[in-house]
Amino acid sequence: MNNSKLETLAQKERERQDGFEKRIFCCQSTACLSAGADLLQMTLEQGVSKQNGAGETAEIVRTGCMGLCSRGPLVRVEAKNEPPILYEEVTADLAKQIASHHLATDKKGAPDDEIRPHDFPHLRSRKQQAATPERLARHVLPLDSPFFTKQVRVVLSETGLIDPESLDDYLAHGGYQALAQILSKMTPEEVCDEIAESGLRGRGGAGFPTGVKWNLTRETESEEKYVIINGDEGDPGAYMDRTIMEADPHRVLEGMIICAYAVGASKGYLYIRGEYPVAIQRINKAIRSARRRKVVGRGILGTDFDFFPEVRIGAGAFVCGEETALIHSIEGQRGIPRIRPPYPSQSGLWNVPTVINNVETAANVPSIIKKGADWYASIGTEKSKGTKVFALTGQLRNTGLIEVPMGITLREIVYEMGEGVPNGRSFKAAQTGGPSGGCIPAEHLDSPVDYENLTKLGSIMGSGGLVIIDDSTQMPDFARFFIDFCVDESCGKCLPCRVGTVQIRNKLDKMIAGKGSAEDLESLERLCRTVQTASLCGLGKSAPNPVLSTMTYFRDEYESLLSDD
Repeated sequence: MNNSKLETLAQKERERQDGFEKRIFCCQSTACLSAGADLLQMTLEQGVSKQNGAGETAEIVRTGCMGLCSRGPLVRVEAKNEPPILYEEVTADLAKQIASHHLATDKKGAPDDEIRPHDFPHLRSRKQQAATPERLARHVLPLDSPFFTKQVRVVLSETGLIDPESLDDYLAHGGYQALAQILSKMTPEEVCDEIAESGLRGRGGAGFPTGVKWNLTRETESEEKYVIINGDEGDPGAYMDRTIMEADPHRVLEGMIICAYAVGASKGYLYIRGEYPVAIQRINKAIRSARRRKVVGRGILGTDFDFFPEVRIGAGAFVCGEETALIHSIEGQRGIPRIRPPYPSQSGLWNVPTVINNVETAANVPSIIKKGADWYASIGTEKSKGTKVFALTGQLRNTGLIEVPMGITLREIVYEMGEGVPNGRSFKAAQTGGPSGGCIPAEHLDSPVDYENLTKLGSIMGSGGLVIIDDSTQMPDFARFFIDFCVDESCGKCLPCRVGTVQIRNKLDKMIAGKGSAEDLESLERLCRTVQTASLCGLGKSAPNPVLSTMTYFRDEYESLLSDD
């Protein structure tokens, strides 16, 4: 199959979709599935079949995450020449009402069924109010709220708008155009340079320039090279990569194939943790459908470029998020890190040059190729380009998945997108970077969220976990939770991490029990610095970060625990 055939398929799918007067999207992400979204999908489909002629004018579409996970299950209705309507907290009964109202072919709107705008001031669009029956209005989410309007969606641009299990739907939204572009017009070196000029940095946590990594691998001579996409997301409360794989698997696959072409790889692995069954199923289905259309495999799009991707399932070890431990796991060995150099770009999987990119990193690539490096570099800050996907969790009114430009402030995220802290409590801190990150107090709410500023504040970007903490939380307890996680997840290879994290936890336990002394507090800080400096890999080096950052900003809470004896 060549590029013209892809475009023909895309046009055919667009025409098919345009033939429907209405399309109703039902979120089928893990978050909504856990709340019964699979039942809603069936209910909506039954509603189409029951309405005479509705199947000819309406379509029910399974889709990925729509973002506002705390309000799920979510259902979105799109009709020609009308603004879209997003319903929250949809139950099976509410789904029946949605189907009845939006799909009935003989529906006549009676005055008593219409919305009176003054009854529902939270609905900001008067036109939307007039079109929505009163019994459904209380479940309508305003799409002009800051949660949606302050996002800049690059990675998530099609998330919630396409069927993740349909290659044709991906094509209809511009999918695989970037792949066709590089195969027909760009050399591998030009692709690497384009990614480098965009300023894209690894979204897995380290923030290493992606173009530099690709060029290092491309320039390393070898008969065989590999590409690995790291979907082993282990931070507590983080689900960015899982959601991207569930909602737009072909985007991840396209970014992976482009990377393979750029570095000269013919084989690749998507390493996904076993706790992500929906992501595994959808990625595998994407590979199969792409293979049938000659988008992967031998002779991609009629060229002489071959690439064969496979899924490898991880056993859930947090340390396998570290690239050398991940490599050992794929090779069938115990997932433990090794000393670097050599780096994987020179000697990685089975000792051949290997590029390892995070899921979000790969998902940025198609848009950069299609729209250009300058477009991407215009988003964000001088040194932190583009956008970042965050799993916004914790004590907020709105929680869910967001994609924001680098440089947005914490205040905008917390008080505008998140709509503040509920239950009469006040904001205390934001924790970024998961177990490897740190806590940022209220005094730094106006700090830009980018790689450089988070590092200055004693935290890290990490993979994208963002936990909001209110004033009911005691910070020594919060730090103890994360150090306990690191103790459990330590691979045990190096002594500073294996023993040091246990000793940090023991000292925290002693202080929380009210038996610590001022000497213990000083000893705890020295111990954290030692573990941070002497550990072999990123897990150990960053494990003390939650303790150190909370000691920096909330030292009085630690001192209040000390015994007077």
